[in-house]
Amino acid sequence: MDESNLRSRTADDLEQALNKALAESGPLLTALSGGVDSTLLAVAAHRFWSGRNTNVVAATAASASLATGELEHCADLARQFGFDWISVDTQELEDERYLVNNSDRCYWCKTALMDQLEPEADRRSLTVALGVNVDDLGDHRPGQQAAAERGAVFPLVEAGFAKEDIRALAKHWNIPVWDRPAMPCLSSRLPYGTEVSVPLLSQIDRAELALRQLGFADVRVRHYGDTARVELPADQLTSATEQAGAIVDALTEVGYRYATLDLAGLRSGNLNSVLGTAAR
Repeated sequence: MDESNLRSRTADDLEQALNKALAESGPLLTALSGGVDSTLLAVAAHRFWSGRNTNVVAATAASASLATGELEHCADLARQFGFDWISVDTQELEDERYLVNNSDRCYWCKTALMDQLEPEADRRSLTVALGVNVDDLGDHRPGQQAAAERGAVFPLVEAGFAKEDIRALAKHWNIPVWDRPAMPCLSSRLPYGTEVSVPLLSQIDRAELALRQLGFADVRVRHYGDTARVELPADQLTSATEQAGAIVDALTEVGYRYATLDLAGLRSGNLNSVLGTAAR
């Protein structure tokens, strides 16, 4: 599809493009993280295939790298939109290749996910699908490679969807997460080479939860030993400085000695900059 035409598509155009991709992919087991990408895909698959008397399912990985409340959030979405949902226990924290936290960490994460999803999909005669979009293709994302190697499909990519298309169609369908900030796994807060552990993931989780309770919905706490580097959207930096005392208290409470504010603002995936890839 001509990239120049993508951003001018109406909601009907988007739905038709996505339905075409869903028809080509076949009935799906969607990996549901609770963000707008995977939620739109799960809802779309349910809408499309239930109308053809075919059941599909969404699955969420129950893992220590999942932020507090996210599993319940996914279950709530399934209830709201009426699609079948399961949780699966992934074992990535038992894999030394994941724990060592090299640049291929996401590869082993998705490998662990596919280890759980493939049998569920095979049992139901479904194909595993991930909510990858075309904006994701330029970043360092070895997890996509791992999933593709195992036969997963990316219908949003096949439909030519960028993030703005996903948010536009999700808003049109009254999906409540249409404008929800991204919630990457907690391990993404650790610089490469810092070993992943449950205590560290818990500390990061508690730190971000505390900052969200202060009103910062879109936040990353990057973990550098006893220092927490806080990333917020650039338009919230002034508010953060005004609440500096509360932020320091919150981060000290969960075990950090120092709290810093990244003046460049929040950049999803910016820890990949050490690999020579552009932050997004």
